Amino acid sequence: MPKQLKKIPKFKTEKQERAFWETHDSSEYVNWSSAETVRLPNLKPTTQTISLRLPTPLLERIKIEANKRDIPYQSLIKVWLKEKV
Repeated sequence: MPKQLKKIPKFKTEKQERAFWETHDSSEYVNWSSAETVRLPNLKPTTQTISLRLPTPLLERIKIEANKRDIPYQSLIKVWLKEKV
């Protein structure tokens, strides 16, 4: 006999919903065995601006490498960080 699922409450705000799911197990509310994979190709990851101090010679070398690849130096730094993390 399938497990009886609880009804998902209605929320007034996203904050209320977030607080609810932080303290409740979703498997009591959703039958995950029937879930389908979804692709969200236009969804952009959240980014955060940071300040990073680099020695001038290092930054100049990064800019030269970025110029060789014809990309912004910040993008090259992000690529390198992603490869290493």
